[in-house]
Amino acid sequence: MESRQAFKEIRDGQIRPLYICFGTESYRMNEFAERLAAAVAEPEHRDMAIVRFDTAEHSLDTILEEAETMPFLVPSKLVLVRDSVIFGSAKESAKTEHRPDRLLEYMRRPFETTVLVFMVPHDKLDERKKTSKAAKQDGIVVNFSPLGPDELLQWVSGRAAKQGRTLDRQAAEELIRRAGTEMGALSAETDKLCLHAGEGGTVTAAAVAELVPAGVEQSVFKLTEEIASLRTDKAIALYHDLLRRREEPIKLTALLVRQFRSMLYVKELGKQGYSPQQMAGQLGMHPFGVKVTAEQAKAFTIERLTALLGGLAELDYEMKTGRVDKTLGLELWLLRTGSGAGMKV
Repeated sequence: MESRQAFKEIRDGQIRPLYICFGTESYRMNEFAERLAAAVAEPEHRDMAIVRFDTAEHSLDTILEEAETMPFLVPSKLVLVRDSVIFGSAKESAKTEHRPDRLLEYMRRPFETTVLVFMVPHDKLDERKKTSKAAKQDGIVVNFSPLGPDELLQWVSGRAAKQGRTLDRQAAEELIRRAGTEMGALSAETDKLCLHAGEGGTVTAAAVAELVPAGVEQSVFKLTEEIASLRTDKAIALYHDLLRRREEPIKLTALLVRQFRSMLYVKELGKQGYSPQQMAGQLGMHPFGVKVTAEQAKAFTIERLTALLGGLAELDYEMKTGRVDKTLGLELWLLRTGSGAGMKV
């Protein structure tokens, strides 16, 4: 089941007694838990209606005993279980012993006044386990994978719309470029921009650029764009700005390596017919990041990317062995990229 369907069921009052949630989009998973909590109990009754466990600390017997206990002074209760062992591939802790057969029995006859939710912060369930196979057969698995590029843009615009503001696609793209794809950070920045725009106002790309500071990874991404466009003066200015923010040249070099390597992989996978979603899974990147990286990679040939990576590897060695001053070494490398040799035009 996709997360969108699960949210819709809650809105429609169709709450299941058991959910197995997995995925790397923790913000949406936590939001889902909050929606369930709001549906199960009034705010003043939350302390009595919500119980939390972790399979790294608590046995399945303890968790299921709680799930099978009648709620106290409330009609139903929510049992939230953080798990990497029962449905994930992590190893059991020596201090906790789990009996999966007990859970399989519970899954066949879940307690009517309990909503039991396992939250697995992994990109997939361990399908070798009986518990995972049974959950998939019962249709109680909810996938919280990262939103696609267009979905993420719509989500940002939709969050602004709920606050009575307009945030168009250009502004949404600039926001994601500057704040990154982590939905918690995006929600906070969107709320700040909406507050600035005022009731009925419009959030513009210019306002985003003015009010949302770019993180170091986003600045490095911009740095590669300046390299691609042969704007050496702007690349140097951006590098100096990062130095004023006390960013380490060795760290910046590593981030440049990662970005150029990602471009190289995206170009190669694109040749093999991979979709952006498939590339995201292969590279461990957010789909929006794959989309923007693919656009950026069009400015480079494979030969140019290979040469840049070779140069950065040599620079990294010289920095770490003390053969070159770290700050000066990276600046000289940026100046050399202005030649544009091998760059696609």
